[in-house]
Amino acid sequence: MIRQANKSGLLFSGSDWDFKKLSRVYDEIEALAIEELRLDTYPVQMEIISSEQMLDAYSSVGMPLMYRHWSFGKHFLYNELLYRKGGRGLAYELVINSNPCIVYLMEENTMALQALVTAHAALGHNHFFKNNHLFRQWTDAGGILSYLDFAKGYIARCEEQHGLAAVEAILDSAHALMGQGVFRYHRPPKLSSERQREGLRERLEYEERSYNDLWRTLPPSQEADKAEAKGVAERKKALNLPEENLLYFLEKNSLVLEPWQREIIRIVRAVAQYFYPQRQTQVMNEGCATFVHYTLMNMLFDRGRIGEGAMLEILRNHSNVIFQPAFDDPRFSGINPYALGLDMMQDIQRIATVPTAEDRDWFPDIAGRGDWREILLDAWANHRDESFIRQYLSPALIRKWRLFVLADGADEPHFEVSSIHNERGYDKIRSALANSYDVGANRPDIQVIDVDLLGDRQLRLQHRVKDGIVLDEGSRDSTLRHVRSLWGYEVSLVAVDAQTGTMIHERSTSQIAE
Repeated sequence: MIRQANKSGLLFSGSDWDFKKLSRVYDEIEALAIEELRLDTYPVQMEIISSEQMLDAYSSVGMPLMYRHWSFGKHFLYNELLYRKGGRGLAYELVINSNPCIVYLMEENTMALQALVTAHAALGHNHFFKNNHLFRQWTDAGGILSYLDFAKGYIARCEEQHGLAAVEAILDSAHALMGQGVFRYHRPPKLSSERQREGLRERLEYEERSYNDLWRTLPPSQEADKAEAKGVAERKKALNLPEENLLYFLEKNSLVLEPWQREIIRIVRAVAQYFYPQRQTQVMNEGCATFVHYTLMNMLFDRGRIGEGAMLEILRNHSNVIFQPAFDDPRFSGINPYALGLDMMQDIQRIATVPTAEDRDWFPDIAGRGDWREILLDAWANHRDESFIRQYLSPALIRKWRLFVLADGADEPHFEVSSIHNERGYDKIRSALANSYDVGANRPDIQVIDVDLLGDRQLRLQHRVKDGIVLDEGSRDSTLRHVRSLWGYEVSLVAVDAQTGTMIHERSTSQIAE
């Protein structure tokens, strides 16, 4: 039975919004989020934008400040065409991981929808950005806006001084390598600049002392092989090889780049690093925001602060967000991160309050603990998608989603259902789903393994091939050309089996037609 809300206590009525209503709703939602959900957020800066401005934000990866590049204009025209023809809708909101947290709200939204997206973005995403360990470790929320302001101005000055074509060429190559321009692990402590100069001087003196052209005419000896191996080892140690961050290596070691070109590569690398945590936490980030907005909106309705009509509109939009098409539905494009994240967090809430015997077997640490808020706050702070699913996906949720593992061996004539809903199957299903969200495992593992700066200067890259999945030939060759343009000399890429270490194939820029 639907109860009658106290109209005098409603935060708003009708679909029209104004800034006074927005401010009142935000204050109410923020107070509730802090008191009931114990959220900890950055200060919020809300801005109302038009559809044209939202399309513009799409083109510049959601950032309010961005340097100029032709690819941004291409993305704008593509998204605008789809939007104008009705092929794609626009997001109700856009939120930026910054301090203060910037939230864009669409001016076309109704007041009920503004309340929903305020809870979703200004509280849910905001809390996740501020507290998740990946964002705390890899991003600087307080400095990103000022850095982008510097980057925009710096690249504009480079265009004036060196020409649009020269700057565009560097940006094209740097953008092509953004996926290989992030640090995935902690780096060792850097040497001081003085120690670096001293090490370089010693290496140059050693090369000058040991080089004699007559040695080339002598057959190689065992001692010579050992000395060469020792030289390679010392060279790799001096350059901190192998190096996973290709853009970083090119920025620091390329012999053909001018200082302004290195700075542009550093800018692109900083932007790539800024977005890296978001790729690892999509399920958790969207799940957190969806759980927060759903919980807060229901709390406001229960307290008579939102009317029934507004609540029905909120639930309709909420249902659209978490809709999960079936695998045979034409709209199916994979697992909806909003739906999976929300279900997992509501499942944690259930396990903590009304656990079953199965829950107590699988989750002895949290089953029946009661304080689901503390469990969720800990999960939001300390996990990424892969570890969150590996630890918290329950058999009950596996059954609800009807998940199973389908083995697709390239050398097998048929598919095989390898894991089903039984004790062993639950564990394998959870592990397989978690692995699919491991960004590090699912991206090509390409590293710089060697270069002789005093020799042929050929840059040697290695791709560790997992499960027999090699790089697409067209993309590989195009990427190698971009690497060569930044390096200035020949570049080779060798593919080796990640398990056995055997070489699969090798490709060099000298083999690629211009």
